Amino acid sequence: MTTHVQRQRFDLYAAGHRLHAERLFPIRAAAGPTLVFLHEGLGSIGQWRNFPAQLCTLTGLPGLIYERWGFGRSDPLTGPRPRDYLHREAENSLPEVLAACGIADPPILFGHSDGGSIALLFAAAYPGRTHAVISEAAHVFIEEVCLVGIRAARATYEQGNLREGLCRYHGANTDSMFRGWCDTWLRPDFRDWNMTAELPRITCPVLIIQGEEDEYGTRAQVDTIATGVSGSAEVLWLPDCAHVPHHQAPDAVLNAAGRFISGVCAKLCGVQP
Repeated sequence: MTTHVQRQRFDLYAAGHRLHAERLFPIRAAAGPTLVFLHEGLGSIGQWRNFPAQLCTLTGLPGLIYERWGFGRSDPLTGPRPRDYLHREAENSLPEVLAACGIADPPILFGHSDGGSIALLFAAAYPGRTHAVISEAAHVFIEEVCLVGIRAARATYEQGNLREGLCRYHGANTDSMFRGWCDTWLRPDFRDWNMTAELPRITCPVLIIQGEEDEYGTRAQVDTIATGVSGSAEVLWLPDCAHVPHHQAPDAVLNAAGRFISGVCAKLCGVQP
């Protein structure tokens, strides 16, 4: 898909840290909320590739991508991540990111993996400040398959080429970034991490996307989100797709996300989609 966006890279400060960000402005813009993209647990702006620009072009809506503390070109992580780091990102950092970018209108959040969990936690903490959530491969509790997948990723990082690939996006942050994700999720005190109690506070529409072959989670994650939120929930369950649907099934994800966003925007304008 051809993209037609203007890009603006910059740094901002949120929750005491310098974060690197990018704004996307479609050439053919439509009235509506900003799409905020929240990356995965090993992610960065570059690892989204062209997907955010494609979705912004498709919908005509502006976009924001940023690298959380410890990732990409943002400030390096210092020390281990706390057990509640996802809650802190959602409740403390993300509101300051939006304020620093002058985004006062409630956004539509598109979160992948860790980013999906953060998007859901933000919507639960600030229901009046979230128009909608697209949750892709998010976790709301720990499954053994997730821990198996993380151990496999650790082995590939230590013995394979994963570290080299991540260095292209995270540079000097690579080792602390990876350990901040891997070591946190594998800590014994993280085993009972669970955010299902927050789900009923989510009142906005939610699109839940998951691949059938996801190596980090099962359909139990999808079902728990769909039945747990108080707002409407739509599920896109993708065959022959693993943990990164926006790369592994881009057309299906773009089409579903575009339709979902169109419906949300139509309701905001008081018309039928």
